Amino acid sequence: MDMHNVVVGTSGTTAEDVIAVARGAAQVELGGEALAALARAREVVDALAAKPDPVYGVSTGFGALAVRHISPELRTRLQRNIVRSHAAGMGPRVEREVVRALMFLRLKTLCSGRTGVRPLVAQTMAALLNAGITPVVHEYGSLGCSGDLAPLSHCALTLMGEGDAEGPDGVLRPARELLDAHGIEPVVLREKEGLALLNGTDGMLGMLVMACADLARLFTAADITAALSLEALLGTEKVLAPELHAIRPHPGQAASAANMLKILADSGLTGHHQDDAPRVQDAYSVRCAPQVAGAGRDTLDHARLVADRELASAVDNPVVLLGDASPEGGHGGGRVESNGNFHGAPVAYVLDFLAVAAADLASIAERRTDRLLDKNRSHGLPPFLADDPGVDSGLMIAQYTQAALVSEMKRLAVPASVDSIPSSAMQEDHVSMGWSAARKLRHAVDNLGRVIAVELVAATRGIELRTGLVPGPAAQAVLAAVREAGVQGAGPDRYLAPDLEAAESFVRSGALERAVEPVTGPLA
Repeated sequence: MDMHNVVVGTSGTTAEDVIAVARGAAQVELGGEALAALARAREVVDALAAKPDPVYGVSTGFGALAVRHISPELRTRLQRNIVRSHAAGMGPRVEREVVRALMFLRLKTLCSGRTGVRPLVAQTMAALLNAGITPVVHEYGSLGCSGDLAPLSHCALTLMGEGDAEGPDGVLRPARELLDAHGIEPVVLREKEGLALLNGTDGMLGMLVMACADLARLFTAADITAALSLEALLGTEKVLAPELHAIRPHPGQAASAANMLKILADSGLTGHHQDDAPRVQDAYSVRCAPQVAGAGRDTLDHARLVADRELASAVDNPVVLLGDASPEGGHGGGRVESNGNFHGAPVAYVLDFLAVAAADLASIAERRTDRLLDKNRSHGLPPFLADDPGVDSGLMIAQYTQAALVSEMKRLAVPASVDSIPSSAMQEDHVSMGWSAARKLRHAVDNLGRVIAVELVAATRGIELRTGLVPGPAAQAVLAAVREAGVQGAGPDRYLAPDLEAAESFVRSGALERAVEPVTGPLA
């Protein structure tokens, strides 16, 4: 667990810090610059709140109800009510890491000095994270526009000491009880603060950041299993030559080909594609592995670019702009302006794009697995890699499971961001569905890890069955490590689910890369 401190300033945060807080135990502290910016922005809001003119989010209702001017004595109630009414999520709870990423990213925007909340609000949010208190956030409730409204509202509800939350021990309790136990005073919200806690792309962004980290590992794992499958199928490594990929200069393609070439170095199995059953060239699923995985890598690079821009953003509506005073007035050279920066389209598009890339990578991996199991296309391997075909079924049903996973991934690749359902009496008449895109991407990433695990099981078994030929040093290292991890090799049929589960853990944990890199050097 990562115990370092993450200091939140005014200029955004990094993907590494998001993951350290969401998945680790990193403690959060507010930098002096952030505290000063919070105080300056609050002065602007307080000055506007004292004026008779209505200002959206400060002295008006919200959404389609923004036409009503709210008198000063009702404004605390207004901010409390927006949190309570918007905490309307339904369905199962989302994962702890998602909620922690959501809270940390909202804190990041609060600290930008663009939201107008008091320093106390940001400090209390940091205290919740550091205490390990995780609000209950539900699967459904965000349309990805005006921010992830319901998810963020459930987090704000905990800040107020209402609703339920999970403690650091994993036990669900009333939020007020958890706050009291950790010496955290519930926040009584003032002008603008309820709205500022709800209006951001933080949920979808947090899931994008974590998906990017997971996919980076899985793309490398897929290069390894693709190389192992090529080796088991007695394919040729000549198609991986750098000069072939230089004439089509997609960087991801070159990186994947280089990875595969490193893994196949000094193999005694490659180059035998003409021995017993002459074939001019390997099948697309083998020959074009770098092109498909590389396209996914380039998609991932684009998604990271979008994520980095969003991590540097301050997303709220309205926002506090510090500078020259406007004709509408302000304090200390600042004003409050409405905007549309809460729309999740930039994040939603890349979430959907990654789901497409993951599905295609899974599809080509499944085709290689099927080829390993088919005696008519595996170039000498036994049917289904079985010990005694007919008596034993080998990996027949493991491929069924893999095919089912791929089929689901194709459904998950249908974009969420092309949909839009108007809400708030047509005031919010176009939405991004970015939260939905993020939720389905998480399922797709999980499935991709399982698909790669099945290919790993098949490829390593296929290499073992190539008696009389010596695999390369990288393949030998994988075979030793995967067997030590509990994935058994060739032999009579046995209960297979534990092997597949062990292989999945081996892939998702990064153990696969750690097994080969002492032999190959660092992989991309």
